[in-house]
Amino acid sequence: MTASVDRTLAALADPHRRRVVDLLRERPHRAGELAEAVGLTPPAMSRHLRALRQSGLVEESHPEFDARVRVYALRSGPMDELKAWLEAAETHWVDQLSALKVHVEGS
Repeated sequence: MTASVDRTLAALADPHRRRVVDLLRERPHRAGELAEAVGLTPPAMSRHLRALRQSGLVEESHPEFDARVRVYALRSGPMDELKAWLEAAETHWVDQLSALKVHVEGS
């Protein structure tokens, strides 16, 4: 498993962060919107958003009209890497189970 997949899985281990990812799948959101939707205080949401940024799952931008506002959006790269890793794991287990079936039926 690569370090980036490790970071992605660690970030997604928390249910609040998974909820944020679900919300960001719909559209980008301001940090305050996310905090309200998830039911967290702004400082708690800030910690979760920092973890998501560090994992590479989300990116932060600032609208031109107000640099104090932070807007978060999903990045596809980490999820693509996770999907590729899961597909490889699935292929491995399908092969293993097929070999076991052949062995059992051949006995």
